[in-house]
Amino acid sequence: MSKYILAFSLLVLLLIVAACGSKTSSVDTGKVIKSAPIGNLTVTLSSPSGQIKHGSDEFFVTFKDSSGKPVDVGAASLTFHMPQMASMPVMNDPATLTTTDTPGVYRAKANTEVAGEWQAQVSFEGPAGKGQTSFSVTAQ
Repeated sequence: MSKYILAFSLLVLLLIVAACGSKTSSVDTGKVIKSAPIGNLTVTLSSPSGQIKHGSDEFFVTFKDSSGKPVDVGAASLTFHMPQMASMPVMNDPATLTTTDTPGVYRAKANTEVAGEWQAQVSFEGPAGKGQTSFSVTAQ
């Protein structure tokens, strides 16, 4: 009888360990706005609406490897850049990035001054190396 109790206890312990170990925090980043290669990774901007909105906005910046798995890149930055046009001066609107429970996924807050086409300038430096890229994004 004690063999069965021991076996049952071990089974319960294994199930508890498996259940605790299988929990992964995953952030719902919404719809993809735009993706671009950055070094040997891909960076993606996304939001619940699938758009960047001019003015104050919140969205996500995600760095993934070739298999689509988020990668911890360490320090990351994003600046929205719009060149000078006619009487409008050059604009550089930085985003504030904060980490989430999922390494490689950052919550971003930005205040793009006007609607229109911006250059998203993204860079990172950390455990995944160093990289930078720039790609166009339209603020609605």
